[in-house]
Amino acid sequence: QLQLVESGGGLVQPGESLTLSCAASGRNYAIGWFRQAPGKEREGVSCISSRGGNTYYADSVKGRFTISRDNANNTVYLQMDSLKPEDTAIYYCAARKPQFNLCVLRDQAYVYWGQGTQVTVSS
Repeated sequence: QLQLVESGGGLVQPGESLTLSCAASGRNYAIGWFRQAPGKEREGVSCISSRGGNTYYADSVKGRFTISRDNANNTVYLQMDSLKPEDTAIYYCAARKPQFNLCVLRDQAYVYWGQGTQVTVSS
């Protein structure tokens, strides 16, 4: 069973930056970032393929967020710039089954989930 641990959440003001980390107990999994705000459905934010060659972003974060990975350290990062109040949510990282290497922004494609980390953007 793969274990995922998110970290790096916190409180920031609009326009500031924050970087989230997802530490995995195994290597070379396709990883996605998802978020959920109170009273709203979970939405896909970004994902990266098992080797990092392909990435995708939701339209709402395109141009502001950057996903990357360090396979030697089994860690995936989400750099969030120009943060907006609507980015406030609990952010989760998730992994696909090991035989699936491609990146897709669909939560049904992921089977391993972290505990989440809170991101709050407010003045």
